[in-house]
Amino acid sequence: MSTRANLTQGTILVTGGANGKTGRRVAQRLRTRGVPVRVGSRSGQPRFDWDDRATWRPALTGTTAAYISYFPDIGAPGAPEAIEAFAQAALDVGAHRLVLLSGRGEDAAQRAEQALQDSGAAWTIVRCSWFNQNFSENVFLGPVLAGEVALPPDTIPEPFVDADDVADVAVAALTEEGHAGQVYELTGPRLLTWAEAVGEIAKASGRDIRYVPISLEQFTAGLAEAGEPEELVSLLAYLFAEVMDGRNASLTDGVQRALGREPRGFADYARRTAATGVWAGELAGHR
Repeated sequence: MSTRANLTQGTILVTGGANGKTGRRVAQRLRTRGVPVRVGSRSGQPRFDWDDRATWRPALTGTTAAYISYFPDIGAPGAPEAIEAFAQAALDVGAHRLVLLSGRGEDAAQRAEQALQDSGAAWTIVRCSWFNQNFSENVFLGPVLAGEVALPPDTIPEPFVDADDVADVAVAALTEEGHAGQVYELTGPRLLTWAEAVGEIAKASGRDIRYVPISLEQFTAGLAEAGEPEELVSLLAYLFAEVMDGRNASLTDGVQRALGREPRGFADYARRTAATGVWAGELAGHR
């Protein structure tokens, strides 16, 4: 458990706080602590939209800090310029503490990180590997429910990280002293191949769920045929082609450094998630 001193808090803007895997968790944790939260979303009041810079300053006005979860991805074209402009808008209205969600092993993301580091803000970077929750809250949920997870060849392990750990680190950086200027590279405690991860889910859920290796071309074609958004298809193609090359096949101590505890494991995530019943239904029941 962290023993760092707490900061005097004003309102914190949480981008992606309505539906994002980490943003939603960050907002919930801040509210539990009694910290005033402003959700940065297109449906928020005031509205926040990454594609409309005119919405940024109104959403930031009156805040002292922000959690930055860039859409569609921190490695996307234009992200460094957007992060630079967002940081300047934040500083202009007095929001000096900025925590950025970034991608581990994404070279393009590091340019956005550098833009934040050069901004003059009290910055913290939370650099993550693949989320466990991609299997229960994202594009891989449908295949899990269908009993067959078909992904590009499973030769390199991944240190899957739990989104709850990511949120805990982000909240610590937003509310406690001692995290400014830190880059926290987050992983889980164990390397797993895709087949091993699917096996853990099958074991925890008590269902017959198979991993099927397919080519990257088959994978992206299947996503497109299933009607997934073009930006998601492009993002996953980029991640599988560029990031899943072994560069992330190692464990880090980011969770331990930030929180003073070990990260949550994938098997524990699978047990906790199976208990919610999210993997119990058939694909026809998935909405």
